[in-house]
Amino acid sequence: MPSARTEPPRDPTSVAPARSRSATEVPESRGRSPELPAARGEVSDGVIAALREGGTPAPHEAARHADPYGDDLQLALYVLYELHYQGFAGVDDEREWDPDLLSLRRRLEQRFVRALRADATRPGDAAQALDALLTEPAGHDGTSVSHHLQRDGELWQLREYAALRSLYHLKEADPHAWVIPRLHGRAKAAMVAVEFDEFGAGRPEGIHARLFADLMTDLGLDTSYGHYLDAAPAEALAVVNLMSLFGLHRALRGALVGHFAAVEVTSPPGSRRLAAALRRVGAGPAAERFYDEHVEADAVHEQVVRRDVVGGLLAAEPELDADIAFGVHTTDFVEARLAAHLLAAWREGHSALRVPLPCVTPAPL
Repeated sequence: MPSARTEPPRDPTSVAPARSRSATEVPESRGRSPELPAARGEVSDGVIAALREGGTPAPHEAARHADPYGDDLQLALYVLYELHYQGFAGVDDEREWDPDLLSLRRRLEQRFVRALRADATRPGDAAQALDALLTEPAGHDGTSVSHHLQRDGELWQLREYAALRSLYHLKEADPHAWVIPRLHGRAKAAMVAVEFDEFGAGRPEGIHARLFADLMTDLGLDTSYGHYLDAAPAEALAVVNLMSLFGLHRALRGALVGHFAAVEVTSPPGSRRLAAALRRVGAGPAAERFYDEHVEADAVHEQVVRRDVVGGLLAAEPELDADIAFGVHTTDFVEARLAAHLLAAWREGHSALRVPLPCVTPAPL
């Protein structure tokens, strides 16, 4: 599939948000499974063909040499992980535990994890890793997507950002839920309390994934689950894959807690900037609400996660300190790679997506 990096969005000044709709009018994003995506190389082609045709994936030779951060490996991993979430249209649910697919997935995971351990490991313990995230720059941070969008971002850039983030936010908190049966005591109780809020505190209209679908509606985006997978670059897939990788492996439970803590610690200031950016461009009340909700909720979650989830896990299993720090550092690493990709394209006036978004016009009042 051709890259869109050298091709600017079609008349970005004409992009405008659709009229906001009430929650009852927004279709359920996970009402059906998505279609299989287009392949991006030999490995992903083998996985997708096996799922489409009901066969066995090709031998692992290409997987041994695939770029751990590249489109081919990251898409193959994403597709294999998605079998544990919503699956794909026309793919038998039994393929979730297909031993040949799991064997290939393990090979790809090993390449990804080895690269992360080489590139993202930093000195220090979990407390030092989290402390470093609390330091906010005094002024504008030129490496930060939320800083860019707050000060200089255009509506078409906010739409691209929302489209990419939808790959996670439409299943928000699901990868982290896998850690619950692997915790106990104080850590488990605190993790469940935070997840309860993420899942709407008993109110389906308050589920954060639903709030993000409402945000997408205000921005004139398709809210179908997985709709923007073909448009997402490898850097965006790696962000989502990291959560699935940590969530699906009990041996990486410490890393998942570190990832979760990193997200909660950085969410309030980032969400505040994104809410301001959406107000500045007139994106709509539902778009603003998603990030306003995260400013308030995650400010509380940050304290609970650090004191009780991280603290409780370390009290029970102090040997996981380095794993928690690894989760924090790898989260920062993959997010920094995505930010660099987005900002490089946007500053040149190009779409950061593999397929630019179609323009939308305001809905009639």
